[in-house]
Amino acid sequence: MKFLTGLLAAVLLIAGMGVSHAVVRIADDRGGRIGTYVDRYQDLRQSGETVIIDGLCASACTIVLGAIPHDRICVTSSATLGFHAAWDFGANGRAVTNPEATQMLYAMYPSQVRRWINQRGGLTPHMLFLRGKQLQAMYKPCYMDAQASAIKPARRPMPQPEQVETARGQLLH
Repeated sequence: MKFLTGLLAAVLLIAGMGVSHAVVRIADDRGGRIGTYVDRYQDLRQSGETVIIDGLCASACTIVLGAIPHDRICVTSSATLGFHAAWDFGANGRAVTNPEATQMLYAMYPSQVRRWINQRGGLTPHMLFLRGKQLQAMYKPCYMDAQASAIKPARRPMPQPEQVETARGQLLH
C-alpha cells in the first residue's frame, strides 16, 4: 500500500510539472523566412517552455524576443543575437531591402532591444550583433550543463522526469 501511495504521489508530482518547466535551446540559428518563425514561436509561446539562447540567434530567429515573454528567455555567455533589415529577392535575383517587413520585424522587438538597434543606426542590410554584457544586462543569465542539446522549437514528446529535473537545475532565477 505504501508503494502505491508513493507511486501515485510521484505521478502527481511529475504531472504537475507539465511542459512549463521544459526548455528549448537555441544554439546556431541563422534565421530564415519571417512567417515561419512567427508560426514557430507562437506554438512555443503557447507551450510554456523556457527559451535558452546559447549561441547564435540571427535574422528571423530574433523574433523570439518579441514572441516569448521576457521572463521565459535566458541567455548564456555564448549567446549572440544578430539583427538586420528584412529583404526579398529583387527582379535581378539580388537581395533588396523590404521596408514594410523591416518595420514589422522591428516592431516585434522589446523596447530595450529597439533602443539598442537605434543607437547603432537602425536595421540595415548590415548585421548588428548584440552579445556579452550588453545582452546579459537585458536578459537573465542561464547556465547549461555540458550535456544540454540543441532542440528546435517543434512539437516533440514530453520530456522524461529526469530530463525535467535536469532542465530545472539549469536555470538560475
